[in-house]
Order: sequence, then C-alpha cells, then structure tokens
Amino acid sequence: MSENNKDELIDAQKQVIGILFEVIKRLQANNDLDEEYFQIISNENKNQKRVKEILDERTENAKIVGRLLEKLEV
Repeated sequence: MSENNKDELIDAQKQVIGILFEVIKRLQANNDLDEEYFQIISNENKNQKRVKEILDERTENAKIVGRLLEKLEV
C-alpha cells in the first residue's frame, strides 16, 4: 500500500470517528432531554415553553444525526 493511500485511509478513519463521536453526543443529548421532558410533564406546573424547546432541540439533534449517518453511507 502506498504512503498516499495510507494517508487517505487514516484521514477517512478520522472522519468516521469524528462523525460517530458527534452522533453519540447528539443521541446522548436527546436522552438527557428525554429525562428533563418527562420530569416537566409529570410536574403539575407544566412549563410549556421548555417542553417546546426540548422537542425542538430533540428534532434538530435527530436531523443532525440523520445527516451525519448519511455521510457514513458515502
């Protein structure tokens, strides 16, 4: 294997690791938001503004995860 091919492989591996790290980070953020969401829902003083913020952020995280995973398919 040529030195150039090795460098390209290493760069590709770094990109995959970076993408997977970001996917894990976003999925963990959604898990944390889920926990807060259920605490708010179970509370009698429902904070509708925060519930909407949580749902919006979860949606954005899911979109980003989808885009990142699409990059891995290429």
